[in-house]
Amino acid sequence: MINSPHANSGVQLLEIGPDAAGQRIDNFLRTRLKGAPKTLIYRILRKGEVRVNKGRIKPEYKLQAGDLVRVPPLRLAERDEPVPLAQGLLERLEAVIVHEDKSLIVLNKPAGIAVHGGSGLSHGVIEALRQLRPEARDLELVHRLDRDTSGLLMIAKKRSMLRHLHEALRGDGVDKRYLALVCGAWPSARKQVSAPLQKNTLRSGERMVEVDEEGREALTLFRVLRRFGDFATLVEAKPVTGRTHQIRVHTRHVGHPIAGDAKYGDETFTREIRALGGKRLFLHAYSLAVPLPEGGELRLEAPVDEMWAQALERLSV
Repeated sequence: MINSPHANSGVQLLEIGPDAAGQRIDNFLRTRLKGAPKTLIYRILRKGEVRVNKGRIKPEYKLQAGDLVRVPPLRLAERDEPVPLAQGLLERLEAVIVHEDKSLIVLNKPAGIAVHGGSGLSHGVIEALRQLRPEARDLELVHRLDRDTSGLLMIAKKRSMLRHLHEALRGDGVDKRYLALVCGAWPSARKQVSAPLQKNTLRSGERMVEVDEEGREALTLFRVLRRFGDFATLVEAKPVTGRTHQIRVHTRHVGHPIAGDAKYGDETFTREIRALGGKRLFLHAYSLAVPLPEGGELRLEAPVDEMWAQALERLSV
């Protein structure tokens, strides 16, 4: 057990256990030194104030089990006094946890909530869960969902589970499926979209992803679930690769953008869906199957929210 520092803490000697082995020293310190700005962490690393086995190390050094880490005295916020988050947000996230065990949390993330702070946001799901589960000292996102995408999101409570799931995600061990409401009549014969994707950053700083022959290979499998005449189609999307904005860009690429997509969508289609009360991005991670370290499989499904359900109900009238 390694204790986090308190305000005005003295020199600390931290012995690295098996769960932290393989982690970069900078990431380890960011997790352990709650309240410490990244600039401070990199400064004490650069100046050699952090030592591993009495020697200087670089930020990319990977810890090994048994390493002895020396952390200098730091002035930090009390561990028990995190920046308080709105009680309503904490209660909302607690209510949407669909699975929790000793090493994993899976929740049905609402649309509109970011998975982590940054880009003008002070907090997201991971910051809120760290406040909800202060005893789980190694909480980390296993993967990400776009802020406006809802659905199943995995958060590891142990480093060993994080490593296991990252390994499964790199292969074909994790089965993630999404629901998407797309514009027009999706052809039943279109079972997949294979188109390489390239990230581009606009002058405004906004990140866009485009189909580009020079980009990375991307493959998404599709299945028609329900038709609303020629106006819209509910499809299941299974991303075989995990590229940024993959489903959103692939659907637009074949002429069937997702409802409510401000970045890649069709404004007229989105406006018509909004008139039915659908004021959100219609992309939802509804199904998840992951292998467990001890064998077997965890299979979960998460329902869509009331706004989604009501919009589809009005569409079918």
